[in-house]
Amino acid sequence: MKKIYILAISILLLSCGVRETQNLVSTGNYDAAIDKAIDNLSTRKDAKGKQDYIYLLEESFAKAKDRDENNIKLWVKENSPASFEKIYTTYLQLHSRQERIKPLLPLKLINENRNAIFPFQDYSEQLISSKNALSKYLYDNALKLLSSKNKLDFRQAYDDLKYLDNLQPNYKNVRQLIDEAQFKGTDFVHVYTANETQMMIPQNLNKDLLDFSTFGLNDKWTEYHNNKRKEIQYDFALVVKFREIKISPEQVKEKQFIKEKQIKDGTQVLLNAQGQIVKDSLGKPIMVDKFKTISVSIYEFNQYKQCQVTAKVEYLDLKTKQLIDAYPISSEFIFEHRYATFNGDKQACDADYLPYFDKRVVPFPTNEQMVYDTGEDLKAKLKSIITNNRFRR
Repeated sequence: MKKIYILAISILLLSCGVRETQNLVSTGNYDAAIDKAIDNLSTRKDAKGKQDYIYLLEESFAKAKDRDENNIKLWVKENSPASFEKIYTTYLQLHSRQERIKPLLPLKLINENRNAIFPFQDYSEQLISSKNALSKYLYDNALKLLSSKNKLDFRQAYDDLKYLDNLQPNYKNVRQLIDEAQFKGTDFVHVYTANETQMMIPQNLNKDLLDFSTFGLNDKWTEYHNNKRKEIQYDFALVVKFREIKISPEQVKEKQFIKEKQIKDGTQVLLNAQGQIVKDSLGKPIMVDKFKTISVSIYEFNQYKQCQVTAKVEYLDLKTKQLIDAYPISSEFIFEHRYATFNGDKQACDADYLPYFDKRVVPFPTNEQMVYDTGEDLKAKLKSIITNNRFRR
């Protein structure tokens, strides 16, 4: 019974696969039908249940071949450079389709007592000639694009040359032209800071803020430089303008409070409401824990200093001398140090408070250090602005 069930399931799955392949053929998805048929014929191709797939493979191959060759004839008549790539890739498709079927041959059609017919052709000459025509077009078009003054043209030239280099490695001076297109297509951005406040900006903050090597922001077509290079004509500028710096006075806040806690202090005899000793069933006095109240007087000190830095990030077009956009940016750094002394039994405190008794007063950071300590947060916000607002969209 189990074997019959498995056989029925297999027949059902095979039938569904055949219908799916038939639908692909009838809707013109010939290569998808070929893929389906090849997958099913890769094992037990001579099984009687695989006959439908052989017929479908024969039919879809003939129709795909006819369609591709007709398209090529039309594109050749058009004689448009825009069709060179389509002609080449279609010849590749014709060739690879044949190569995938060859390992399956011969495929026997039992009812007709013949082998399935696949009219293969040698496309090697067409592949070479169409590849050469495409290569020449890509090369000539890239030279034309490189002579323009538009960076987007240079980027298109780069893509075409990279494609050409994959198509025909070491074609003429393609590698050299790729480097040229990359350089010409790149937006170079000069990054610097400007101080509009009445305070000195720490030199280390300027250095860290403009160290774009740690940002990981350079991409295929954008480079950020904090030091100008003479050989480069910069396209844009990114300016971090410090607008305001507020630093609070050094503050020490004090407070005193008392903590109490009951702790175990030995044991004692249990007495009832009348003051009599309570005994257990054996006549022995019942002993209970004895508690005592302890207290501690705490003197807490909280050192506090705050720094707020407000800035603006400006995007400038150096060709037109125009402001492209501006984004506000601000950061805050808080120095806070808490310590405490006590008088009494410190066991009355919660355990997580005890470390404060081991601390002592520390020197307040300088104003310069406070401004510098805002740097990490400023860098993160600056990176977010640049990531979400590229110069050329």
